[in-house]
Amino acid sequence: MKLLETYILRRVGQMFLVALLPVLAIIWTTQVLQRINLVTDSGQSVGSFAKLATLILPSIIPVVLPFALVIAVTQTLTTMNNDSELAVIDAAGARRSIIWRPIIILAAVISVFSFFVDNVVEPKAKTAVRQMVAAAYADLLSTVIEEKNFRRIDTGLYVQISERLAGRVLKGLFVVDERDPAFELIYYAREGAVDEKGTSLIMHDGEVHRKTPAGDVSVIRFDSYSFDLSDLTQNKGQSTLRASDRELPFLLSPDPNDKDYISKPGNYRAELHRRLTDWVLPLVYALISLAIAGDARSHREARLHPMVSALVMAFVVRWATFYAANQIDDKPIYIAVLYAIPIIISITSVASLVLHRRISLVGFVAIQVVALWRKVHRLLPKSAGPSVGGR
Repeated sequence: MKLLETYILRRVGQMFLVALLPVLAIIWTTQVLQRINLVTDSGQSVGSFAKLATLILPSIIPVVLPFALVIAVTQTLTTMNNDSELAVIDAAGARRSIIWRPIIILAAVISVFSFFVDNVVEPKAKTAVRQMVAAAYADLLSTVIEEKNFRRIDTGLYVQISERLAGRVLKGLFVVDERDPAFELIYYAREGAVDEKGTSLIMHDGEVHRKTPAGDVSVIRFDSYSFDLSDLTQNKGQSTLRASDRELPFLLSPDPNDKDYISKPGNYRAELHRRLTDWVLPLVYALISLAIAGDARSHREARLHPMVSALVMAFVVRWATFYAANQIDDKPIYIAVLYAIPIIISITSVASLVLHRRISLVGFVAIQVVALWRKVHRLLPKSAGPSVGGR
């Protein structure tokens, strides 16, 4: 690699890291805070929460990488243009590939890394997260709930215990069940225990208050009462793998006996083609950025900042691929659309680079508006004007 290419690669790489790390940190923080309920609801330690936060990171990286590359390429090339470096390179008779080559190499490396994270690291991390959450809720009543504290263990279900004894025995039980909108149930019991399977809470010597929306209250005393926990413990204690949690070999050849695949085969088809196309987005975005900001321009030329144009186009491409991938579930014809989007954009960008035609968002929008106006003008009926010599 030539000295100038190394110089461009170093500048783009530095700007890439500067753009990537803050954005990645912000998005990562918001995603982690959305899962803070794992600590508050299930009583997990700070170490478990830190492990969960680490496992979330692989699902964010492939999304942020392409946009960080757009910012890095456009900002570096714009700065070089403002410093007349691009003009000097053109005046020296250097080939245009001396600017393109290091950026394309960096984009290719990022694309390969994105493919590795998206298809190898992320499925393993998502599986670990599901297993971790399932384990946290599997034995919630007998091991997690703190004494003399109310704890929400499910939507509309709250539990408090006075004392926990050996052998899964709980003293001073207070249970509030508001899950059924038709009535509210409040249980009091001197003693109780969770069975070995964790599917039932057996309460002894207590009473249950049943209150209807009209305000009617009925009280029933009991010597022994079994409170069903099967929905809570089995649903939350069971790790069910979805299409997004599967590794690439499984998506290429799904198990025909898998329950989730049998119920939602379209999700697996959509996830497979999404995985096979998303990883090329860094390379596509690099071509877009080069086509917009890769040539020397005059400072007197009025134009939108190249970074804004590139980011707008990048968001449009991302939205188009996301929409096409979601439609594959019910409409397999969108598979061709999903592959066509990056191919067409790449061909257009390469043609712009080879033919030295600039891609301008303002110019593109202006051309489309003029074309639309001409079509509308042709469709409108022509008004009859006054004849020559008439009044």
